[in-house]
Amino acid sequence: MELRTFNQPLHTVRNSRLLVFNRLFAIVYLFAIIALFYRHFISISNSPDFLSFSLLAADIVLTFVWITTQAFRFRPVRRRQFPINLLGSVTKKELLAVDVFVCTTDPLKEPPVSLMNTVLSAMAYDYPVEKISVYVSDDGGSDLTLFALMETVKFAKRWLPFCRDNNVMERSPRAFFRSDYQRCAEIDELESMYKKLESSIENVVERGKVDDELIAGENDRRVFAGWLQGSFTAKDHPTIIQVLLENEKDKDATGQPMPNLVYVSREKKPTFAHNFKAGALNTLIRVSAIMTNAPILAVQDCDMYSNDPQTLNRAMCYFSDPQMKFNLGCVQFAQRFHGINKNDIYSCEVKRIFQIHCAGMDGLNGPSLVGSGVFFSRRALFECPSCLVTTEIPELMPDHIVDKPITAQSSLNIAHQLASCNYEKNNISWGTKRGFRYGSLVEDFYTGYALHCQGWKSVFCNPDRAAFLGDVPITLNDLLVQIGRWSIGVYEVAFSKYSPITYGMRRMGLLMGLCYSYSAFWPIVAIPITIYAFIPQLALLHGKSIFPKVSLGWFLLYAFLFVGSYAQDCLEYIVFKGTLSRWWSDQRMWLIKGLTSFLFGTIEFITKCLGITLPDFKLTSKVMVMEQRKKYEQGIFYFGVHSPMFVVLLMAAMLNLAALAAGIWWSVKGGEVDLNRFLIQMLIAGFGVVNGWPVYEAVVIRSDEGKIPLKTTIVSLLLFWPLYIITSFLFVN
Repeated sequence: MELRTFNQPLHTVRNSRLLVFNRLFAIVYLFAIIALFYRHFISISNSPDFLSFSLLAADIVLTFVWITTQAFRFRPVRRRQFPINLLGSVTKKELLAVDVFVCTTDPLKEPPVSLMNTVLSAMAYDYPVEKISVYVSDDGGSDLTLFALMETVKFAKRWLPFCRDNNVMERSPRAFFRSDYQRCAEIDELESMYKKLESSIENVVERGKVDDELIAGENDRRVFAGWLQGSFTAKDHPTIIQVLLENEKDKDATGQPMPNLVYVSREKKPTFAHNFKAGALNTLIRVSAIMTNAPILAVQDCDMYSNDPQTLNRAMCYFSDPQMKFNLGCVQFAQRFHGINKNDIYSCEVKRIFQIHCAGMDGLNGPSLVGSGVFFSRRALFECPSCLVTTEIPELMPDHIVDKPITAQSSLNIAHQLASCNYEKNNISWGTKRGFRYGSLVEDFYTGYALHCQGWKSVFCNPDRAAFLGDVPITLNDLLVQIGRWSIGVYEVAFSKYSPITYGMRRMGLLMGLCYSYSAFWPIVAIPITIYAFIPQLALLHGKSIFPKVSLGWFLLYAFLFVGSYAQDCLEYIVFKGTLSRWWSDQRMWLIKGLTSFLFGTIEFITKCLGITLPDFKLTSKVMVMEQRKKYEQGIFYFGVHSPMFVVLLMAAMLNLAALAAGIWWSVKGGEVDLNRFLIQMLIAGFGVVNGWPVYEAVVIRSDEGKIPLKTTIVSLLLFWPLYIITSFLFVN
């Protein structure tokens, strides 16, 4: 199907090559699942014990996951954009203005140097500079971040014209200077400037404050007055809005205008609930409405720099299409990352969530939001497509035309008011009916879900050249903490009154409801993974067979269910330009997450609901440690710290190894090899052993700082033996 605007196509969409295969395989696999539950019925009828019911519970959850997954496979599509045709369809004057939001929180965990590169790449888009405004939200209210941005402005005056005049593709200076470029005097000078800038920012961050000698002039001293006097803290400070660049006044080194650049830190009070990133983004929506009010909003994380100067034009290929723009709420670009090692040992690419599932939803009403690299219609964040937008302040209307400079005092006064705690407190529609939604730690997922329920559609954009590239965690603990936070966040949506199973399916239809149900209940795979990581192995240690013998036809059913599921999963991964080694890492991390992040996220959510604990917003550190980076690049897991999650993981690894040894012993007992009774359990244990190699290596072989701490090993052993003794009562023949 080809969509056209005027004479040339702006974009095309085609069905995936896997569409027919997916539907045919789903029918075959469904009959196999029905047969599996028939066997469960027989097993429970003959022996209604703990083992039978635990395996049934595991397979019920896996079936739910399989059913919801089929919605992603029903109509996956592939889109292409033709930004070269954009100016043939609309004039330069008709191009929509864009407000780019870049969010940061803690300069110690999210280095300002990364923020600087992201901001520079956003300012350097191949797009009319008068139509770009970059807003930086500093939710930590840090003078270190503001200083870094002020230094960035000086470099930008040389960097932006260099990128424009030389048609540079890598417009993040750090990425450019690490690329294979042709050296010349101008580039050498720019690189020297950049290194001095980088060093200056890193030195300030290391000292933890902006010293007096770094503040030039009375104007800068007024800007930093609150920090110099010690009256500003991360959790207690007034609204701070600082216009660093004004398009109508500031020029680059060649005399050309520069994009607007505005620093915003909303008011913070210790007694006020600030709703983390969602609250910061809603502040930017309101502040930008007063200052520029561009019809398109773009959201980037501070470590997610722009990797393609044509990205804005690609997004406009959809927003400028008259057939789509009425109900097009957002365009989501694929999240892709740099610095991933060859085999992606931690599966940081998250290809299934960020690419495969997004393409599947794109064939329905569009992908869910994944946090960064997303372009919104401003109107979508106010009301549903058919609603008449009304606001308590006229300047907040999406169609309001700003006719004042962004430095106009009247505009700044209103902007300060809109970024205050009192405004949030008195206007409760923000976060519930407008803007980014509150009530979940994963505000992006919840907001995308709410927009689809309101009737908005979205588009998935995954060009060959990554539009954005971000940093990834390089230690296992950082990754698992991040996934654990996501788990709690999606549960908050799954068990709310807006659950996708009930509310979502009524508002969006069956298939979209199933897609969001998969995402919302994603962490419940902890149940079957934990059961299959422990129960068959414990039974094997006690010499009890719980699966069909090889000589029975049921064995072939289990083999088909396992091999068929993994083969289809691998095929999808390869089709989306994955490799076998990265697919193996992905499935291994799925098992590891099930025993750690998903399991502990589930437990933490339950205790939160019982009023026992509350989840903390834990940032994943983006600071690189050389030893950690070295191990990551070598493809070696970095554990390094004691964690309850590692205790469970190590217990499962030890149990699978012991069970495999026991299975071999049971099979050769009596002098003859007999695999008939225990083969399935031995295969499960063997699969666990193969996937658990990084754990064994970190306990037995390694002596570096990234090994599993001795304390974790001791605790795991102390818990392993009571588990074995207690379960002996459940496995009496």
